[in-house]
Amino acid sequence: MRRLDLWRSTPFRLALSFAFLVVLVFLLSGLIVYQLMRADLSARLDAAAHEAFSVISATYAGGDLEDLVAAVDSHSRLVPGKEQLFSLTGAKGEHLAGNLTVSDVPAGFSIIDDRTTGVPEGSSYRAYSGKVGDNSLTVALGVSRTEALEGIMLKGFGWATVIISCLAVAAGALLALRLQRRLDAIAHTMGEVSQGRLAARIPLIGNGDDIDGVSAQVNAALDRLSALVDGMRQVSSDIAHDLKTPLNRLQMTLEAADEKAAAGKDVSGEIVEALAESGQINETFEALLRIAQIEAGARKARFADLSLDSVMDTIAEIYADVAEDNGMTLSVRKTLQGPGGLVHGDSELLTQLFANLVENSLRHCPRGTQIELAVRRDGDLVVATVADNGPGIPKDEHDKVFQRLYRLDKSRSTSGSGLGLSLVRAIADLHSAVIRLEDRAPGLAVNVDFPAADGGR
Repeated sequence: MRRLDLWRSTPFRLALSFAFLVVLVFLLSGLIVYQLMRADLSARLDAAAHEAFSVISATYAGGDLEDLVAAVDSHSRLVPGKEQLFSLTGAKGEHLAGNLTVSDVPAGFSIIDDRTTGVPEGSSYRAYSGKVGDNSLTVALGVSRTEALEGIMLKGFGWATVIISCLAVAAGALLALRLQRRLDAIAHTMGEVSQGRLAARIPLIGNGDDIDGVSAQVNAALDRLSALVDGMRQVSSDIAHDLKTPLNRLQMTLEAADEKAAAGKDVSGEIVEALAESGQINETFEALLRIAQIEAGARKARFADLSLDSVMDTIAEIYADVAEDNGMTLSVRKTLQGPGGLVHGDSELLTQLFANLVENSLRHCPRGTQIELAVRRDGDLVVATVADNGPGIPKDEHDKVFQRLYRLDKSRSTSGSGLGLSLVRAIADLHSAVIRLEDRAPGLAVNVDFPAADGGR
């Protein structure tokens, strides 16, 4: 990745922000720890000074000034160098003992440095001063060791900050680079798709994280898109193939009519035939348009709770006489009591669905066929069935018959566009229903499983 692209990368900027936050938290935590340790060291130094003052002043318990002077001189000699300073002054301010000649140190704790008489140059001390009888005793402990410890802490903290910063930036950049590669893979795949290569898919790592989840959803959407495009191509091919024959017949009919008209003969028969052919072509396009509208979900706004029993009764009333005229019987089998057959849907479309199924049986079954309509309850489903004892459909053709313009070889001699069952499938999908074809040997049963409107209650 180029440097400019890296700075524009959202993962890298997020990683830098996270690294900055880590360093900031570390700095704040370190500052708090430093202040606590500094306060503890100061408290320990104060305690040591006060303890030394108490030990020395205890020698004056009997009012013996010589013992007090001896104790101060003894402590002054025992301490090497100038790490500790002691001063004993009398009531008039005269120096009595110790390695520090100072008389103006305030009572209690204070800081004295080389500006105070007797303090070595460049040194600082934590002093405790108080009265011992009429005398003043001062005990001063050097802060050089405490300052050295503080310096070590600051130096260690500084190096730790540098190391933490480098590690945070490096880890953030590594994570950002890994994430950016996955985003680049997504962008590359979408670029491939935009160029028409619909087989391209986003590679999945398989760890189940958010990016994998989104990538899987995008891949599923691409699968659907690819299937839709393939379907469109297939439909276009089918339309071109299936409409070629009627268009050729229409052309031949019109040419024959033209020749008869030129010869002064009657062309009414050819006109009637041409009108029939054009009507069939028009019906095919209207059916395709209707399927497309249904698949787009345009009719869902008209959905309402309705009874499939009443829909079946309407179908039976419409087609009973038609079946009788074709030498067949059409009956309805009642299996539900009360409102058990309620579904959520469009009454007109559901009527169209079952009308197409019944017409399919009427068109392709011989005389004497029995057609039965039924509605039953199966748990959370309402199952509607259109069954007959006709020739049926070969099992290997069950899925194909729902394709647009697909027709069985034995049915090509009968009228129809090959879109009736495609419309059935589109309406079923719109209602979230599942179609199952069942071989009755002989005959065929078409089961349509609808979600019950009452949710199984």
